[in-house]
Amino acid sequence: MNVLVIGTGGREHAIAHKLKQSDLVKHIFAIPGNDAMTNIAEVHTEIAETAHNEIVAFAKAHDIEWTIIGPEQPLTEGLADQLRQENIKVFGPSKAAAQIEGSKLFAKQIMERHNIPTATYKEIDTKTQALEYIKQCDYPIVLKKDGLAAGKGVIIAENIEQAQSGVETLYPEEQGLVVFETFLEGEEFSLMTFVNGDYAVPFDCIAQDHKRAFDNDQGPNTGGMGAYCPVPHIGADILQQTNETIAQPIAKALHDEGYPFFGVLYIGAIITADGPKVIEFNARFGDPEAQVLLARMDSDLMQHIVELEQKAPIEFKWKDNAVVGVMLASKGYPGSYEKGQLVSGFDLDGTYFVSGLKLQQEQYVTSGGRVILALGEGVSIDKAKEQAYQAVKRINSDALFYRQDISNKALR
Repeated sequence: MNVLVIGTGGREHAIAHKLKQSDLVKHIFAIPGNDAMTNIAEVHTEIAETAHNEIVAFAKAHDIEWTIIGPEQPLTEGLADQLRQENIKVFGPSKAAAQIEGSKLFAKQIMERHNIPTATYKEIDTKTQALEYIKQCDYPIVLKKDGLAAGKGVIIAENIEQAQSGVETLYPEEQGLVVFETFLEGEEFSLMTFVNGDYAVPFDCIAQDHKRAFDNDQGPNTGGMGAYCPVPHIGADILQQTNETIAQPIAKALHDEGYPFFGVLYIGAIITADGPKVIEFNARFGDPEAQVLLARMDSDLMQHIVELEQKAPIEFKWKDNAVVGVMLASKGYPGSYEKGQLVSGFDLDGTYFVSGLKLQQEQYVTSGGRVILALGEGVSIDKAKEQAYQAVKRINSDALFYRQDISNKALR
């Protein structure tokens, strides 16, 4: 079959790389893709991921059987709906179902209605009300901008001064919707779940992301500075509880309320004293979790997508090895940073997945905040970490920074 991957980043690079291994897949196209994907896919950088009509026309012209949408923006803007109207199969939810990620308030309200464990919250739609609220709320508190924010719309305020700064950031004008949540204490993990309506199949391997920019979880939130899998210190009992109290109920809730979901639902969870609770949902694979999970997956991703469509049993197979991925980002990220900086020393054999590089005069230069993920595999987490950081050291660039503690929580 011909498969089309939508997106430009490392997640889409990893998806295309995994699909290339499937006997079911004849040819892979990528829109817009990136210059590092040309050895595994036919890349069409001339078409933007926001150009929905052009994407639909391309899919029809190239006999695309399945389109796999990687990023959140096209999903929340309804690309899946347009493709399905032309009888093109899509791995990714409808615009209505993608609200689970596109609106923090939608997600909180549906969890509240169906008793799915999450932090208590209050929505506030003006800056004036928010400034009054933070004078009497308990700290720490979490501020979440409603809508998409590329992983950077969350601020954890330890005190009123930080909350005031957060309000100024998240309310650029008087009107605007921000969800204020009780801070949850505990260890976070990421659970990907295949969902088709009321049929939900969680991955039986979880990953752990590292959101903060700097070592020891310091600095601002980012789109993710690294991830690893499996997470050996989080046991099967926690996964079972997460499935029973979160994964199955949210799939059923979306289905029952008229928002049937098809695709992969990312559950960002935290283990509290009261059990697992939801921090956030994403309507697509996490990034960089997708890179490490798909690198460890030994079964056929395309076969699983077909099985999901048919609501057939899905049996995941995983390599014995652990996988650690370290993100290298442009200095200054997630704030302002320079583009056009030279990066070399890496190959494209599956050890590196590219998020923000482009070819310029036959050399790769930076074009984004998160730039490239270096992977390592090993018989244990520490061996995989060692391999990942060796891969990091092979990259030549003065313009990048990275965390040096990815996977350390598994090594304590």
